[in-house]
Amino acid sequence: MTPQSASREVHRICLLAPVIPVLVVRDASTASSLAHALLKGGLPALEVTLRTPAAFEVISEMTNTSGGIVGAGTLLTPNDVEAAVNAGAKFGVAPGATDRLLDACEEADLPLLPGAATASEIMRLYERGYSVQKFFPAEANGGATALKAISTPLPKVKFCPTGGISLKNANDYLSLGNTLCVGGSWVAPKELIQGSDWDGITQLASEAVSLGYHLNKS
Repeated sequence: MTPQSASREVHRICLLAPVIPVLVVRDASTASSLAHALLKGGLPALEVTLRTPAAFEVISEMTNTSGGIVGAGTLLTPNDVEAAVNAGAKFGVAPGATDRLLDACEEADLPLLPGAATASEIMRLYERGYSVQKFFPAEANGGATALKAISTPLPKVKFCPTGGISLKNANDYLSLGNTLCVGGSWVAPKELIQGSDWDGITQLASEAVSLGYHLNKS
């Protein structure tokens, strides 16, 4: 998969809803119910972070039972890419980007949303062909104000900002022309997952879906 085709697919995924849930799941037995709750609320693209030992099992379970578009987050190494693909991940997300990681995703035909925080990092990825990137960590790097400033010299790059984003500030990003969607963990908080409060998660997902729907994204 070329970087250009990867970015086209990631662009498509990012436009499915205003928010991609960033999920930290410690118990694979909750995976199917969690995915169905988020899909019921209108969020079809799910990012399962590789922060727990259960992550790959969670990706597999969600992919096989929910019908959602399940991606693997926190990809760091080629081994992560191989394991994510074997688990059924349909896309990958990384906090940054290295040549080895980019090569691995391209060779595995795994669409990647690579992370960038500075103009030089964004330019390097764009030069390679990645026109859709993850702005991370968003709030720590100046927030929506910084992302808006980046749009002037780099108008052809679109972003999914992640990191410190919540229901309160999400529309600050979604109102920007260079933001396709945001990534956020607030739609599936730890306490609701542990309490099996799937209706509560569906409600949070529904609130997230309402974000930015008055905006023209393309």
